[in-house]
Amino acid sequence: MLITATTIVGILMAVTMIFVRMKASRRPASKARIILPPLFMSTGAFMFLVPAFQVSWAQVLEAFSVGVIFSLFLIKSSNFEVKNGHIYLIPSKAFVFILFGLLIVRVTLKVIIGKTVSVGETSGMFFLLAFGMILSWRIAMLWKFTRIEKRLNSSVTS
Repeated sequence: MLITATTIVGILMAVTMIFVRMKASRRPASKARIILPPLFMSTGAFMFLVPAFQVSWAQVLEAFSVGVIFSLFLIKSSNFEVKNGHIYLIPSKAFVFILFGLLIVRVTLKVIIGKTVSVGETSGMFFLLAFGMILSWRIAMLWKFTRIEKRLNSSVTS
């Protein structure tokens, strides 16, 4: 029952992400819009103050590393373009499929891991996986954005 509930929440979060991403592509991108989501998400690390959610350092490294690997798909599908002197995130048609594909993989892993690891530890590990994915994705987006911004500013001053 708990796996079903968390799966439903995961699906709702994925659908929300799709709508947020589509809406974000209508406004110019900014460094703040790129940096803030991982900062806001980082507050979730307070869950590790509760003993039930604490995981070993090996689990931290494993979950975070898997998140970084998963982020490669998001990094590849996130690109920017310049319109009217502003930088916009290009909505990728593959983003929806990538997001749901990653969700299916995460749910499958959760079911497999959930058989041998407690619910609290599993929750902690999947928070770390998601944080690793979002943090590395956003760092890559910031790098791409900064490169385009420098190019745009140098062409304006020339």
